[in-house]
Amino acid sequence: MLFTQTAIADVFILEPRVFPDRRGYFFESYNRAEWAKNGLNYDFVQDNQSRSAYGAIRGLHFQRGEHAQAKLVRVLAGKVLDVAVDLRPASPTFGKHLAVELSAENHRQLLIPRGFAHGFSVLSADAIFIYKCDNFYCQAAEGGLLYNDPALGIDWQIPLDRAVLSDKDLQNPPLKELEKCG
Repeated sequence: MLFTQTAIADVFILEPRVFPDRRGYFFESYNRAEWAKNGLNYDFVQDNQSRSAYGAIRGLHFQRGEHAQAKLVRVLAGKVLDVAVDLRPASPTFGKHLAVELSAENHRQLLIPRGFAHGFSVLSADAIFIYKCDNFYCQAAEGGLLYNDPALGIDWQIPLDRAVLSDKDLQNPPLKELEKCG
């Protein structure tokens, strides 16, 4: 597996070695020993999966305080634009985002540490998205960030008239209001 540090500290793109043959392909999607060799020590405790249609934007979501979650995300079918926003107060990249295309074809994964808001948009007809978390979900600790906040400048690669969001995600506050909260 190739571990690539991104422009935002502690966020990694992971690319597995894929072994194709006439039957299809094989790859190792996770290996704790390989991660440890690369200085990454996570204890994943929960796996989540979603299916979404073209234009769906899920996010930006995060968990606060002791319930914060690191995530290892990937796509089993289709293609998404995956986005992580740095919300770590002391980080030099606070408020900056990283966007990475993940697909069933490229097999890429994105490791997002605790302290980030996360979301994705579906770029294919539909997509099946899976992610591992290193902490359990806690409804009382959930938070959100407005997906189209101009301060973030995220290009979700979806025309606005085709974007599909939950009512809850449409009500998330902009980054400026999160900063005021501390």
